[in-house]
Amino acid sequence: MFEARFALCDGPIRENCVVDGDTFWFKGDKIRIADIDAPEIFSPHCRDEKHVGEIARDRLLVLLNAGGFTLVSGWRDTDRYGRTLRTVTRDDRSLGEALVEDGLARRWNAPERDWCSID
Repeated sequence: MFEARFALCDGPIRENCVVDGDTFWFKGDKIRIADIDAPEIFSPHCRDEKHVGEIARDRLLVLLNAGGFTLVSGWRDTDRYGRTLRTVTRDDRSLGEALVEDGLARRWNAPERDWCSID
């Protein structure tokens, strides 16, 4: 079980901070949440995608700061960008799934979602 205080990533030093709705830094390691895909903030296809991406980022920040969590390895250790892939859980429940339930991410194996045509 891990616990840390997270902030939004700002500047070159990345220790414990949240990048976006599916990526954060923990103890200097870049973690990509393995079970979800969140809207893009840095290369969005439209303003709506960026807006929902910022809400997802802020929600992930709240979730990570809400208490202890575990990082669970899957069938791959890293993605093609070298980020560590982990499912983040608390009390045996995926924090990524909480973002999906909030409408702020899609399950990794679900069909692509067009964040530019928000329901």
